[in-house]
Amino acid sequence: MNEQRKFDIPEIRNESGIAIKPIYTAEDVAASRIEEPGVPDGVGMPGQFPFTRGIHDMMYRKRPWTMRQYTGFANAADTNERFKYLIETGNTGLNVAFDLPTQCGHDSDDPLAAGEVGRVGMAIDTLKDMEVAFDGIDIQNITVSLTINGSASTMIAMYLAMAEKRGFDTTKLRGTCQNDILKEFVGRGTWIYPVEPSVKLVADTMEYCAEHAPFYSPVSVCGYHIRESGATPTEEMAYGFAIASAYFDEVLKRGLDIDDFAYRMSFNYNIFGQFFEQICKFRAGRRLWAKIVKNKYGAKDPKSMWLRMIAGGGGAGLTIEQPENNIMRGAYYALGCALSGAQTIALCCYDEAYTIPSPHAQQISIRTMQLLIEEMGLTDTVDPLAGSYYVETLTNEMEEEMVRIMDEIEEKGGIVKMIAEGELQSHVSRQAYQHQRDLESGEVRKIGVNCHEVEEEDPQVEMHPYNVKDTEEQVRRLNEIKASRDQSAVSSALTKVKQAAVDGTNTMPAIMEAVTAYATVGEIRHELESVYGRFEEPIRF
Repeated sequence: MNEQRKFDIPEIRNESGIAIKPIYTAEDVAASRIEEPGVPDGVGMPGQFPFTRGIHDMMYRKRPWTMRQYTGFANAADTNERFKYLIETGNTGLNVAFDLPTQCGHDSDDPLAAGEVGRVGMAIDTLKDMEVAFDGIDIQNITVSLTINGSASTMIAMYLAMAEKRGFDTTKLRGTCQNDILKEFVGRGTWIYPVEPSVKLVADTMEYCAEHAPFYSPVSVCGYHIRESGATPTEEMAYGFAIASAYFDEVLKRGLDIDDFAYRMSFNYNIFGQFFEQICKFRAGRRLWAKIVKNKYGAKDPKSMWLRMIAGGGGAGLTIEQPENNIMRGAYYALGCALSGAQTIALCCYDEAYTIPSPHAQQISIRTMQLLIEEMGLTDTVDPLAGSYYVETLTNEMEEEMVRIMDEIEEKGGIVKMIAEGELQSHVSRQAYQHQRDLESGEVRKIGVNCHEVEEEDPQVEMHPYNVKDTEEQVRRLNEIKASRDQSAVSSALTKVKQAAVDGTNTMPAIMEAVTAYATVGEIRHELESVYGRFEEPIRF
């Protein structure tokens, strides 16, 4: 009878392809355990290698996660107002959105920027814009994440130069720049230069910050966007680790020790999807990354082995249909982030399927996180799901799958080669296509989309307006800067940027000089592009 009942139970697999049993026991945990010397149970304690249960011994009991909303629109002045609103509402960090021209290295007066200036983020042309954007904000205590990649070295230089002008000690300054160009080739497309020089520019920022801004994180490896482009949760983690390793390898060629810079590597991962799968991917990922940095790279400092992580977003999990349901989705995403041990949560807003989030929608997201802290007891104890037969087994199985994926990457010549040839992009795109087919067929259920649907009138979502006058004002300010700056200083600095690219030396000192002279994003991009050329995307079928 029992055998017949088991036979009748349909198989369930999570998105990573791992079969989910209806019941788990201690035997499942033991059978799936991955042995690690010095860690008898394979899990360990919080704050201790391999950090399965968190990178800090007291985790949120000592300090809750940083709440960092993603925002930026129009010009620096308008964005500065929103930054201050978010801080007043309870944000403890800022996550900056830049418009597409800035991301791709084009000035606001460039014909290629027409119609896009300030549309999906803040326009930044010169150091002056950076100064306006953070005017009146204590960037020593409100940490800032710059979500930019193709132009990341210029944005980091502008941010550090702005901090210096305001009297902050950059050797103590904390903050983050996404600066993960390899995932841009896979996930978003705001690349500029070919793969190899792009990786070189990332390494330039890591080397420069190790000496001049040792507490600043110049790279946040972003599996987030690869996940939203079609990767499974285990692929999201494994691809992120392979990309981080590629950056490490490039910096190590320059003679630095792994412990000189590894501790400032950070990661940005997604949270949408099946609840326990998301929690276990982070527990497994923390453990695997610690092993990679310790065993492969020989790190001695435990901080070098930390998976310092911002988790959240989840925009790909939101729906246009029944947008109020996204409020509940966001709450579950935040809960999953908290239970998985993220250091920072950047929670999506319910209206992000439509528009740049409104102040009201951002307040709801912030309040959602505050509820978990103030009312739900999520900061009372460390890793409350530890010891669950299901959680520990799934954690082990997901780590094993991540290792398998990384081994496959190495067999194919490494992550840089796969991206340069378009193989990884093709794989992820095929999976995205299949997922969309599964949504349309109803095989993957989505509330409001293919099940529990209702006839709706126009949803009550406040659309963010695009104002062409903002573009005109941005261009006017840019022209003012060009007219008032020392052109000879700009020309001299830009010449040094090009020469550094030609010589293959670190470009950051020259870029720092250029931005301090108020050279523009587009001018710096032009000099680098004249040496490196532009990336031509390989198309595979």
